[in-house]
Amino acid sequence: MRGKAVSGKAILVLCLASFLAGSLITSRTWTSQSHNNHHPIVNHVTASNKLGEFDHKLRKLGEGKAEDIMGEVSKTHKAIQSLEKTISNLEMELAVSRMSSVGNGVTLQKPKSYSNHKLQKAFVVIGINTAFSSRKRRDSLRQTWMPTGEKLKKLEKEKGIVIRFVIGHSATTGGVLDKALDKEEAEHKDFLRLNHVEGYHQLSTKTRLYFSTAVSMWDAEFYVKVDDDVHLNLGMLATTLARYRSKPRVYIGCMKSGPVLSEKGVKYHEPEYWKFGEDGNKYFRHATGQIYGISKDLAAYISINSPILHRYANEDVSLGSWLIGLEVEHVDDRSMCCGTPPDCEWKAQAGNICVASFDWSCSGVCKSVEKMKYVHNSCGEGDSSIWKSDF
Repeated sequence: MRGKAVSGKAILVLCLASFLAGSLITSRTWTSQSHNNHHPIVNHVTASNKLGEFDHKLRKLGEGKAEDIMGEVSKTHKAIQSLEKTISNLEMELAVSRMSSVGNGVTLQKPKSYSNHKLQKAFVVIGINTAFSSRKRRDSLRQTWMPTGEKLKKLEKEKGIVIRFVIGHSATTGGVLDKALDKEEAEHKDFLRLNHVEGYHQLSTKTRLYFSTAVSMWDAEFYVKVDDDVHLNLGMLATTLARYRSKPRVYIGCMKSGPVLSEKGVKYHEPEYWKFGEDGNKYFRHATGQIYGISKDLAAYISINSPILHRYANEDVSLGSWLIGLEVEHVDDRSMCCGTPPDCEWKAQAGNICVASFDWSCSGVCKSVEKMKYVHNSCGEGDSSIWKSDF
C-alpha cells in the first residue's frame, strides 16, 4: 500500500468495513463462547481465523478500483434500506396482532367468506370510494379502466392488484338502497362493504374504516383510495408504487396546501378552523383527496390507532393530519393529478402517461358518466399495459 495513494472514499469504506468486521467478530466470539465454555483455545483460534479472513478482504478492498468500492457501498446501502423496511413491517405486524387479540374499539365487517381466513397477499389494494347514487359512475369505470369478472380475479392472482368499490350501508339497514346494492354485488363481485352509515359528511370516518378493514383482509404493500369519477391507468400506478417498495413509510399523491375556510355555508368549510391559526392560514401539506396511497405500515398504524385519530371535515385533511407527526416520506407525484384532455392526451403522446386524470374544477372528471370513455380513449395506457407491466 506504500506505493499507492489511497482515496478518501477508500479510507471511509475501510473504516466502515473495519467497524462492521469488529462487530461481527465480537458477536461470533460471544456466540462461540456460549457453545464452548470449556474450550477457550477454540474461541481464540476461531477469532484469529475470522480476523485473518477480514484482514484479507479489507486488503483486497483497499487495493480495488474506486468503481468496485462504490459498488460495495451501493450494495450495503440497499441492504440497510431493505433491513429498515423489514424491521418496520415486523413492528407493525406485531402491533396489529396485539391489537387484534385485545380489540381496539372498532368493529370491522368482513364478508362471510373471510371468517377464519388467512390474509391474502397482494401488491396493492385499490379502494374506489362510491355512494348508493353512483351506479352509473361505477358502470363507467367497469367499461373503461377497471377489469371485471374473470379478468378482475386474474389481476389479483397474477399481479397482486385488488380493486373494490368501497361503500357502507344506508341509515335503514336492509332497506331499498341496500337491497339494490346486494343485487349489484351479486352480479359483479367487486365491492368492499363497510360497517358504516353512508353520508358525505362522514367521509373521514369512511376513509379511516376503509384502511382498517383492508388491512384486516389483505396483506398488501400499498393501499390506495381513489374516487369513482377519476380516470386511472393501473399499469402506471403499479409501476409508480413499485419505485417506493424499499421505503418503510410512504404517503404518495398530489400534495397541496389549500386555504382553511372558516366561513359557514361554503364548500369545504372547516368548523375547526381555529386550530389552524389566524384567518387566512393554510392547511399543512397533504395529498389531494381524489387519489392517494399509503404503504402497509401506515395503513396498519391507522388501523391500530383508529379510535383516537381525529376526523376533520375534509377526509384528505384528516389523513394528512394522522401522518403529519410521523416519520413519513411525503411523495408529491404530479402524474397522479393530470387534467383531462388535452392535458393528459398531450402528455401521453409525449410518452409521459399519467397515473390519474380528473378536472380540478369538478374535483373529478366533469360529467364523468358521459366523459369517462372519452378520457380513457385519449389518455389510457392501453388495456394490455397492466399485463405487460413488470413490478
